Amino acid sequence: MAKGKPTQVEPACRLYLVTPPALEPAAFAPILAEALDAGDVACVQLRLKDCSEDDIRRACDVLRPIAQERDVAFILNDHPRLAREAGCDGVHVGQTDTPYRDARKIMGNDAIVGVTCHDSRHLAMIAGEEGADYVAFGAFFPTTTKTTEYKAEPELLSWWSELMEVPCVAIGGITAENCAPLVTAGADFLAVVNAVWGHPQGPGAGVRALNDAIEAALAGPAG
Repeated sequence: MAKGKPTQVEPACRLYLVTPPALEPAAFAPILAEALDAGDVACVQLRLKDCSEDDIRRACDVLRPIAQERDVAFILNDHPRLAREAGCDGVHVGQTDTPYRDARKIMGNDAIVGVTCHDSRHLAMIAGEEGADYVAFGAFFPTTTKTTEYKAEPELLSWWSELMEVPCVAIGGITAENCAPLVTAGADFLAVVNAVWGHPQGPGAGVRALNDAIEAALAGPAG
């Protein structure tokens, strides 16, 4: 994710990894490295809940270089001021987090600022018009990662990709087995958690399986 919009040489749909909601940075570092070394990943979002700012800063210090050394954007969930201070490439804000305009002022014009839009065309249009680098829609499938109040459909991705140039991220229970309709509908990025970190053969296998599924979906039916 090169400061927002994919370039023409990048794949039409890429992985957007979201970290588990709780982790020990030193122990997670080699796990993250394994995932990023396994295949194409656009960015990593550090999403820690119920943690102090000191804990988040420490996690950034350990994990950010692993992503950035591999040309993978490192995004912090909420906390735009902390994201800027910690050298993150951007910040992701939800509808109940720091408002987009405030996050942009804090992060500056060169940083990535993405916005959660749930299943709302209205919220997405506002975020896009205000200058968000991407909008995130979901949840598309049931997920155990977080409580979801919204259910999005693939048609939302099709509508957005036909109307706007701002990239869209699909999130919520996405796996290698169910992602094809989202890819073909026009998702620019697939945000995944358990499909990588909870993969029975490890995170590297999770990344490979998802990239294979994306490639297969883009190639269309065999024969």
